[in-house]
Amino acid sequence: MTAQRERATSFGSIAQDYDRMRPGPPEQALDWLIPPDCTTALDLAAGTGLFTRALAARVPDVVAVEPDERMRTVLARRSPQVRVLDGRAEAIPLPDASVDAVFVSAAWHWFDHPVAVPEIARVLREGGRLGVLRTNRDRTVDWVFELERGRAGQPQPSQEHLAGRFRFALPEHSPFGPVETTSFAFTRTMTHDEIVDWLSTYSQFIIADAEEKHARLTRVRELLEIQAAGAPTLEVPLTSQCWRTDRLPR
Repeated sequence: MTAQRERATSFGSIAQDYDRMRPGPPEQALDWLIPPDCTTALDLAAGTGLFTRALAARVPDVVAVEPDERMRTVLARRSPQVRVLDGRAEAIPLPDASVDAVFVSAAWHWFDHPVAVPEIARVLREGGRLGVLRTNRDRTVDWVFELERGRAGQPQPSQEHLAGRFRFALPEHSPFGPVETTSFAFTRTMTHDEIVDWLSTYSQFIIADAEEKHARLTRVRELLEIQAAGAPTLEVPLTSQCWRTDRLPR
């Protein structure tokens, strides 16, 4: 198994914690991403359904496709009003032109884009929306950036690298129009333990050996204590980066 594949499939091992600790999308992102005439939507690589449930509150018919059975089990249990299917971005188990919108939350970077993008276009109706978002810690904030730096003695990523390592791009000549982008900032009030548990749901921690994980999380606790200055909670800054584009006529 390649390192990329190992990381991509690691989340199922902590599916319950993933659903409990990961943030859902801000309402402003949903307002911006969902087209007003959307009646059928697909949440692709839906994970445990954090975005699915927010989508289902606004769209009458929602389908969630997720390849990992462990994640899909949590998704189905938490989202009984949604059709949950086994499938991948590269092989979507839906008919041609069957949905008004396809949304991808926190999974775009795991796709094989030259295969997945035509497959997404296949299931979209003409003029249908592709919306992509990535909700995460705001690494442009100094103390948040420090949480990412890992254990002492390891190569340290730059702030610019951590802030911008996720990018949305379409393959050349894809059947989509111009891409629009924006971002929405918000905060999340969390205890120190909650922040540690949250960070533990990211692949670099999941696949780390026990010694490395302990060292990194010990460093995280030290940084949190310094930043909190005795307070039991912290206001964690987050940002939701969003992209949207519409399918061109066939």
